Amino acid sequence: MIDLRSDTVTKPTAAMRAAMASAEVGDDVYGEDPTVNRLEQRAAEIFGKEAAIFVPTGSMGNTIASRLHTEHGQEVICEAQAHILDWEMAMVSAFSGCAPRTVAGERGVLTWQKIKPLISPKIYYRAQTGLIWLENTHNIAGGIVTPLPVLEEIWAGAKEAGLPVHLDGARVFNAASALSLPVAELTRGFDTVMFCLSKGLGAPVGSMLVGAKKHIDRARVFRKALGGGMRQAGVLAAAGLIALEEMPWRLHEDHANARLLAEAVAQCDEAEIDLGMVQTNIVIFKLKGGDASELVAALKREGVLASAIGPQTVRLVTHFDVSSEDCERAAEVLTQALRAVVV
Repeated sequence: MIDLRSDTVTKPTAAMRAAMASAEVGDDVYGEDPTVNRLEQRAAEIFGKEAAIFVPTGSMGNTIASRLHTEHGQEVICEAQAHILDWEMAMVSAFSGCAPRTVAGERGVLTWQKIKPLISPKIYYRAQTGLIWLENTHNIAGGIVTPLPVLEEIWAGAKEAGLPVHLDGARVFNAASALSLPVAELTRGFDTVMFCLSKGLGAPVGSMLVGAKKHIDRARVFRKALGGGMRQAGVLAAAGLIALEEMPWRLHEDHANARLLAEAVAQCDEAEIDLGMVQTNIVIFKLKGGDASELVAALKREGVLASAIGPQTVRLVTHFDVSSEDCERAAEVLTQALRAVVV
């Protein structure tokens, strides 16, 4: 099967498996796992932050971040289709006690002009803004990238307003690759950044939260509260180290494969796609007729796995485990299936 459902489906590389098998381990709850400690140190170095913490999932990293920066009863400003809203079990409310204050971005990209009017006035009977939340790349917007100048304006405005800014950077290495920038430069103004090792970087498990030491020290409390204390986690961190050091350089290949698929869809009258939105490894398109679940089922019968994310919306995600040849084959199957299913 050519699996284009998500970049979470990758299998560990041979180097990752070897590193996992030979990993030096200890009890991470006691801070004694040397491989976890190396991963955390290296993540902090790469992002130019003081410290980092290894967490099982990106959702946990985001949940910890929202709790770090806010108090119960505050608001979190975020984009209207942010991952934290649709895919993270309302934990910004359930765990952090905050209400999302949403605004539709410009093709998924939030700007300071969109954010500034949502900041609550300093009136005692109004819920106060506690945190500004960005996502780069933006998942449901199709892997769209927020450029550095847009971020710089938000960082400056947030600083003037006295508000912290968190980045859901699950695929921030994809954003950095698309912009040809180091991740440290692309994230320098954020108070905390969460990024996933288990998406485009191909590790089997894990995400990181990076930031100031005071924030990461406190993050260990919330990780434990969420059940995220891990013992001999070095067997996982070993794969994460390889993902962090070796996998970012090849992400442009995934982006090229996504463009190949997107251009194939654009040639089909049965579908609608904005090629300007295909900037990284995610392809989202809409059917002009028919049902997305029927198209996904037809693709599966021909050996291609995709996701229906709406009644007429389909998502494809490229990754390390699908080659350009795989994507060429998938494009052929997709073209045929669109013509057969969409009426």
